[in-house]
Amino acid sequence: MSTAKLTIDLDALVTNWRSLDAKTNCETAAVVKANGYGLDAARAGKALAAGGARNFFVAAAEEGVVLRRALGAGPGISVFSGHMESDTKLLQEFQLTPMLNSLDQMLRHFERLPGHPFGVQLDTGMNRLGMEPAEWAAVRDIALGQGPVLLMSHLACADEPSHGMNAHQLQSFRDMTDGIEVPRSLAATGGLLLGPDYHFDLCRPGIGLYGGLPFTQAMPVVHLDLPVIQMRDLSPGETVGYGNTWTAQRPSRIATVAAGYADGLIRAMGIGGIQVYAEATPCPVVGRVSMDLITVDVTDIAEVPASLSLINEAQTVDVVANAAGTIGYEILTSLGHRYARTYKG
Repeated sequence: MSTAKLTIDLDALVTNWRSLDAKTNCETAAVVKANGYGLDAARAGKALAAGGARNFFVAAAEEGVVLRRALGAGPGISVFSGHMESDTKLLQEFQLTPMLNSLDQMLRHFERLPGHPFGVQLDTGMNRLGMEPAEWAAVRDIALGQGPVLLMSHLACADEPSHGMNAHQLQSFRDMTDGIEVPRSLAATGGLLLGPDYHFDLCRPGIGLYGGLPFTQAMPVVHLDLPVIQMRDLSPGETVGYGNTWTAQRPSRIATVAAGYADGLIRAMGIGGIQVYAEATPCPVVGRVSMDLITVDVTDIAEVPASLSLINEAQTVDVVANAAGTIGYEILTSLGHRYARTYKG
């Protein structure tokens, strides 16, 4: 097969959820938005539900529909974007719980779906989604009178434990919710790792489930192997790839492998010093990453295997992301449709 092979370890995904759950004394949900961070929300959701997760979060109602069809009735599915204009039928038919973000959404929900479960998202300083303190103060009694199932907010700097924004948002969340007898949630993966002050009644890890930072103890969930299409020998002075950006300084052997930026392997990672692996031996990527192909210096290995590994235990999605000047989230959610996907567990 000429396409790259993406292996997704669902057992590792569940192990990561259980490891994070063990760090709390509250309920641990699971975030499976963006198609399960690019890994298939239906498969990820079913594995996590079998592993013990009972509540899930998605970005949009349409994502909730896919997940509900996979999970069936029972598990809770909450929608971060709230109750948008065209969401009413989906929320009702597929038992989705919107996290209401504004007065407009609140009025829409109460008018169109009276009695339907909802939560409220509060803005504690990120200025992205949710009601600001003054807006919440104006509608709080009305909202509480309708029986919300969750009050939540989101931390902006949880992956930096010493950042002052964490304590600021924690205090703001307490100021807006203390004394209210409704379950609360502030922490995603980073917030969960900040400790019990941030846990409240429910944590909702996302990236940590899929093997990404800041959960340094995570088991790798994704492995990516790139098939070798062609080998060639270069003399000193010959160049490789677009723009002649790499020049052989010695007699060199170059392997061309099948994958590129069309597959989510960001072009900039070739500049950042990324490697691929022949079993345990690292081999540097040379030249530019192109749309469908990557070139690798394999001069120092005696026998080149049929495929070379890009994402593995030694080189995680975050290492690949760092070389490209981005974050693991972007690498995971960009992994393309051309991969031959294999699911373990």
